[in-house]
Amino acid sequence: MAPGQPTSLGDASAPAEGAGRPRRRGRTASLIGVAAVLGLVAGACGGILVQVGREPTKLPPLSQTALARSEGEAPKPLPAGQDRQVRTDGDLRDLLLEKPRGAEETDWLKDSDGWMDLAGYAGTFGDPQRGFEKLLRSEFRRAAVTGWEVDGAYSVEIRLIQYRQEEVVGAGGANASGQYFAGEGGTDDGGVPGTGDGRVYIDDQPLPGLEASSYPYLAEAHARRGDIAMEIWMSGAKRIEKEMITSLAERQMERL
Repeated sequence: MAPGQPTSLGDASAPAEGAGRPRRRGRTASLIGVAAVLGLVAGACGGILVQVGREPTKLPPLSQTALARSEGEAPKPLPAGQDRQVRTDGDLRDLLLEKPRGAEETDWLKDSDGWMDLAGYAGTFGDPQRGFEKLLRSEFRRAAVTGWEVDGAYSVEIRLIQYRQEEVVGAGGANASGQYFAGEGGTDDGGVPGTGDGRVYIDDQPLPGLEASSYPYLAEAHARRGDIAMEIWMSGAKRIEKEMITSLAERQMERL
């Protein structure tokens, strides 16, 4: 057949019309996707318009019943004698036990006003510098101290150390630390009545190096109440009796 002459319709081997031009793939799928997106957008807009036109749905009532108003007068504030915070925010020295009748004031207290500042209290630690830093971290506030001596038989020193307790529980930490070191040298001889974790410690033997001193035996009591840690130190010519230091610690804690 001459070139340019049209082929017959029944020739199956002839290429279809436009077979030589490649077809763009994905056009139909893109159109379907666009139509679907437009349908979703139209549906969302229609739903918003319908919702805007509706009246707001009322919320169900709360299940909690109304609280009845109490009758009668409001309770009166605690008197100062029963309000612990009022007592402990006052003069801390007033909470210390008084010197017993017949006892003598110790020499180191004669020039004291009953207060022990931060540096002075840190000086009672084995390492004053580390003690000073520890007291700062524990939020030391103030310390009151008293003491006496009885007939050359024994001496007593009582300390009340108050902490601010804004970031840390300083009184609790001080009480735990005092009991830890007391337990290293002395014997735990029981609790202090009226306290949750107060303890007394008594040395059965004279302190090493102090055998020839007037008071070679030592006993301690450690307890706390609120923001105040209590320490009692007793030195005796002979072993301190448990009943003596326990009673002293109990009476001191009652004043707090």
